[in-house]
Amino acid sequence: MHILLVEDDIDMSNALFRALERRGFQVTHCADGISALSHIKDGIGDLVVLDLNIPGLDGLHLLQRIRAQEIHTPVIVLTARGAVGDRVAGLNAGADDYLAKPFDLDELDARIRALLRRKNNAEDHFTKCGDLRFERSSGAFYCGEEALEFTPREHTLLKALIAKPGHAVTKERLFRLVFPMEENTQIEAIEVIVHRLRKKLTNTRTEVMTLRGLGYLLRVQNNGGD
Repeated sequence: MHILLVEDDIDMSNALFRALERRGFQVTHCADGISALSHIKDGIGDLVVLDLNIPGLDGLHLLQRIRAQEIHTPVIVLTARGAVGDRVAGLNAGADDYLAKPFDLDELDARIRALLRRKNNAEDHFTKCGDLRFERSSGAFYCGEEALEFTPREHTLLKALIAKPGHAVTKERLFRLVFPMEENTQIEAIEVIVHRLRKKLTNTRTEVMTLRGLGYLLRVQNNGGD
C-alpha cells in the first residue's frame, strides 16, 4: 500500500519514512501543503499521514479543500496539538483518525492498517471519481443517482480508467481492452472513444486527461481553482 507522508520536519519525516518502509509500505514524502494538495488530487497515496503545522497550506485547510472536492482518501493527522479542541477541529475538517505527538510507531502502523482495511471493504462495492460512481456488482455507472448510458466500448474504456483514478492507463492497454482481436483497427481509434466519453462526462465533475507518451487518466475536474 502507498502512503503519502506530509511532514516538514526533516528529522521526523526521515524517521517516519524509514519506519513505514520497514513495515512494507511504499512512501511518497512532501513537505508543504501545496505540493500535498497536488499529490492528493492526482491520486497519489492510498492513505495520507498528515502533519497540521506545514507551510504553504496548513493541514486543516488542506483537509477542508480535499473533502470539499469529495476526495475521500483516508487521512491520519499527526500533530503536536494534543488538546481535545484541536482533535475535534481535525476530525471535523475531514480527518479519519488523529494521533498526538509523541506517538508509538506500532500504534500508527495499526491505525494505518485499520483504515486501509475499512477503505478496501468500501471499495469492494463501488469506485468513485468526482460525481461519477461505478458499481461493481451491477457494472453500472451513475452520476449521483442517475444511471449513465455508454456504448460497450465507452463502458470498457471508462471502467479501465476508473479502476484507479489519477493513474495513467497506456493507450496500448486501452486499445487491447476496447478493440480485442480487431487486427484491422488502428490504435488511433481509441482517440475517438475518448472524445465521445468526454462529452458524456461533462456534468460529472470528472475529466479524461491525455498524458503525451503515457496514455490517459481519469481525475476530478480542475475548474481553475485550487
